[in-house]
Amino acid sequence: MAIHSTAIIGKRVELDPTVDVGPYVIIEDDVTIGRGTRLYAGCYIATGTRMGADCAIHPHAVIGHHPQDLGWDGAPSTTEIGDGTVFREGAQVHRGTGAGTRTVVGKRCYIMANAHIAHNCVVGDEVKMANCALLAGHVHLGSRSFISGASAVHQFARLGELCMISGGTFVRRDVPSFMTFTNAGVMGVNTIGLRRAGLTSAERIEIRAAYRMLYRENIPPNQAREEVVRMLKTPAGLRLAEFLTAPSKRGLAASGYRRRSRFVEPGAEMETSVE
Repeated sequence: MAIHSTAIIGKRVELDPTVDVGPYVIIEDDVTIGRGTRLYAGCYIATGTRMGADCAIHPHAVIGHHPQDLGWDGAPSTTEIGDGTVFREGAQVHRGTGAGTRTVVGKRCYIMANAHIAHNCVVGDEVKMANCALLAGHVHLGSRSFISGASAVHQFARLGELCMISGGTFVRRDVPSFMTFTNAGVMGVNTIGLRRAGLTSAERIEIRAAYRMLYRENIPPNQAREEVVRMLKTPAGLRLAEFLTAPSKRGLAASGYRRRSRFVEPGAEMETSVE
């Protein structure tokens, strides 16, 4: 294990012997870091962080620090980072805000410079967040999704797997799995992403049919959702059905081809968090 002489390491810290700790790194108490992880100069690893193997934390990234929640009372909580995940310069992820809660970032994610993951978020595996992308508190982000630069996601929103969010977009509501989203709304299926992910032809055809029924046909929203859930049979389709039937605090995003949302559901309240 290589630990630079200027690094500050707290108590009850478990570092695999292969961890590389650079100059001016700070590791607070009660932290676990797995094999092969590299901590670059000046990064900050806060109390309650559980980090897997082969991660890379670049200069000035902050992992597991206090949540930006005005209601946080200092209760103990955790941050979990999966194997192979990279945080680039200045990226931040904050720990859970309630006692015993957690913020989770999955395996092989790539979080680019100055991106932000707020308290109690759950980020799936192989997610990409470009520079200055922002997740507010309690966001759920599906595996293999891509959040483009300078985009922001409202607290409690859910974004399904393999969805793609365009640059500079504000996401206020849930974006179904496999869809593309701009400031105008849901614009279509992430066709290239589905092919790269290895989805079968039958799965891609079924997802395109689901998109047309949800967003392009003149069908009442609840009826469209019910019909889509009934028609989905492939493995990817069943995952989309699971997303559509899961509880939601924000409601589904609107079509980008319609002036008014077909899926706005009232009653989505903001909490006291400033994120």
